[in-house]
Amino acid sequence: MKGLVIKNTGSWYTVKGDDGKVVECKIKGNFRLKGIRSTNPVAVGDRVEIALNQAETAFITHIEDRRNYIVRKSQNLSKQSHILAANVDQALLIVTVNHPQTGTTFIDRFLASAEAYGVPVVLVFNKCDILLADERRYQRQMVRLYETIGYECHEVSATTGEGIDTLRPLLQGRITLLSGNSGVGKSTLINLILPEADLKTAEISDAHNTGMHTTTFSEMLELPEGGYLIDTPGIKGFGTFDIEPEELTSYFREIFHFSKGCRFNNCTHTHEPGCAVLKALSEHYIAQSRYQSYLGMLEDKDERKYREAY
Repeated sequence: MKGLVIKNTGSWYTVKGDDGKVVECKIKGNFRLKGIRSTNPVAVGDRVEIALNQAETAFITHIEDRRNYIVRKSQNLSKQSHILAANVDQALLIVTVNHPQTGTTFIDRFLASAEAYGVPVVLVFNKCDILLADERRYQRQMVRLYETIGYECHEVSATTGEGIDTLRPLLQGRITLLSGNSGVGKSTLINLILPEADLKTAEISDAHNTGMHTTTFSEMLELPEGGYLIDTPGIKGFGTFDIEPEELTSYFREIFHFSKGCRFNNCTHTHEPGCAVLKALSEHYIAQSRYQSYLGMLEDKDERKYREAY
């Protein structure tokens, strides 16, 4: 029997069969994917084959090739990855300029990782209803920055419903991963788009301006107009995984664009003479925040950096 993994609750996987039947499955202890050091060899969004043993327990026996996936470092095992979801059409990264603040480093690391694994990203700026005037100006600057680079941006309020209608056409018939820091309003947004989901939400901690985890496992939620939303646990930090330093330039779109003019093919864009990226940076064609994110990832040999809430 073949099907789609729609939920992962640790050791159990919920698979929706091609016949519409939903089956709870396990994986065998020695089940590992070649080439991927992952804490979860099977991910939400995977197409799988399952079989029953003599005790009528369902086991996943095979994973079909993935067309893409999005991955982060495992929180507890920094040498391994955690696959957030597989076979997605796009990711919606939910960000907030306050309550809590999503840092540009976090955004840029997510975007670079998505570029590396072939996942298109749309940036959704939530909580626009509670922004002060200066926060709203800062958000407009952020939107201009990322739209100039080539990323689609939306400003919404999951509480009031402002701007939500611009998102609905993006979701129709597509498998969409929702991600972001804890507390940015993913669950509130899903409840607005899909009221029957009835997901838990939590207040932001005033003392630390950070969110609490309300989603603990990834789950695919079917949309009535076709497609799925993949709800994922909130992420405090986003460490990238298996991106080589020489590849990194191509995952920052504007840096890659200007790098074609560098004197040296192996230019790291840090100190070399004739570097077109450094020239573009000095002329403000590349944002300082984006360049700092690039440098941070280039120098990211310290595994502990991952744990910081950027």
